[in-house]
Amino acid sequence: MTTYQRETDNLATLCQSQGKTWQSINPEYASRMRLQNRFRTGLDIAQYTADIMRADMAAYDADHSQYTQSLGCWHGFTAQQMMMAIKRHNKTTKRSYVYLSGWMVAALRSEFGPLPDQSMHEKTSVPALIEEIYTFLKQADARELDHLYKDLDEAKANGGDVQAVLNKIDNFESHVVPIIADIDAGFGNEEATYLLAKKMIEAGACAIQIENQVSDAKQCGHQAGKVTVPHEDFLAKINAVRYAFLELGIDNGIIVARTDSLGASLTQKVPVSKTPGDLASQYTSFLETTPVNSVDDLNEGDTAMKLNGQLCKPTRLDNGLYQFREGTEKDRVVLDCVTSLQSGADLLWIETEKPNVKQIAELVNRVKEQVPNAKLVYNNSPSFNWTLKFREQVYAEWQEQGKDLSAYPSIDDNKALMAPEMDDTELAAAADVLVQNFQKDGAREAGIFHHLITLPTYHTAALSTDILSEGYFGDLGMLAYVRDVQRQEIRREQASVKHQDLAGSNIGDTHKEYFSGDNALKAGGEANTMNQF
Repeated sequence: MTTYQRETDNLATLCQSQGKTWQSINPEYASRMRLQNRFRTGLDIAQYTADIMRADMAAYDADHSQYTQSLGCWHGFTAQQMMMAIKRHNKTTKRSYVYLSGWMVAALRSEFGPLPDQSMHEKTSVPALIEEIYTFLKQADARELDHLYKDLDEAKANGGDVQAVLNKIDNFESHVVPIIADIDAGFGNEEATYLLAKKMIEAGACAIQIENQVSDAKQCGHQAGKVTVPHEDFLAKINAVRYAFLELGIDNGIIVARTDSLGASLTQKVPVSKTPGDLASQYTSFLETTPVNSVDDLNEGDTAMKLNGQLCKPTRLDNGLYQFREGTEKDRVVLDCVTSLQSGADLLWIETEKPNVKQIAELVNRVKEQVPNAKLVYNNSPSFNWTLKFREQVYAEWQEQGKDLSAYPSIDDNKALMAPEMDDTELAAAADVLVQNFQKDGAREAGIFHHLITLPTYHTAALSTDILSEGYFGDLGMLAYVRDVQRQEIRREQASVKHQDLAGSNIGDTHKEYFSGDNALKAGGEANTMNQF
């Protein structure tokens, strides 16, 4: 017996038990509605997606070609269109996630209007976006199943292959996939982190990414001025997220610990060491200091400390922040990663200044010396100039190999390396191959389990709107929309061309028929212009 038939039979028994009071309820219609809404709460989604992500992590450990991917989405509709496209083109949603970027929440979803990535937006907008994304993904399920139910009715009415349609319904693959959600630096202290994490999990998040910056001085990972916190403070927030998962019953929830230490040279706080060699002493050992030989070496208000048996004072800026020694960045990253994994984090995020597999592998391999199964979530960031950086990489490699580069501009001439006439050169082609294979190479050589692009739909929305606006308000007029949008949607068989159906009009008509029978006033029919497609 199929799941569809079993659910229908169960509801038929329930309706019969209610006697005549439920006589207008059709058990098959009710079962269809249940199957269209398999996730009753956000916690159902969080548990379902946590199980998926844990299985994917195990598969990656066994075979590094089994990496996962996501795109950052700033609206439920963009997430829905992404997952519908993946399912249509790849015939499966496996190993495809959604990334929720704090940067895009700040830039696009705050009531203050566009904001920089500095945790100034409303913290409630993060769980609200998670809930919105899953509402749209569930609606994609409902729409596709509604089409299958119509196929089933047609097969029954016209002697078609009923069992084949029932098999499609039973084996339906949901558009609901894991979300890796950015909680920034926790939006406050560890209690604030816990409270927000709970809201995010209740909305459906199975994976929460948290970074080791100071919450009230948080900066985008690709900008200057980043200030990190001592390990004890960061680990308290990791604990807070874990407690939130455990309280809500998502025992296998995933924590992604992000370190910004590669580009952070400042700390706000000097931790207190309690035993020699503890985390606090390791953290303070990275500080830039000058010797203190006498009280005369101290100015009014200076702080002195004893490090390695010597009295010294840490370099303190006018704003009160302390400076780390130059050259300690990689060591701090490794310590951050090892400490996080040994204290409850599941995955790492190392924010780098360029997309270079060798650089990433160097750091991850050092971490693996202490935590062999360390895995990375990596930001394939639009903040990188991918074209320039990979052309520079190929140029440097060819230069090291002694290859003749006289036909190319200097490696220091960024504008020339980016010029359109470079696109057809051998160097540019070699660079593009590296870009194309970056995710495969990173997964294989640098322990990258998950590749994401933080802000792609921000850029695609900007680019497509610019192209349409240029043509529509220029000489092309309506052709700009017809040729470059609608005609492409039709030929690519995108659901969006039938926007009424995508927005739920046909589902609404179906429900009206369930509720009102022949008296239903439907939006569809012969007069519906969507029949043109």
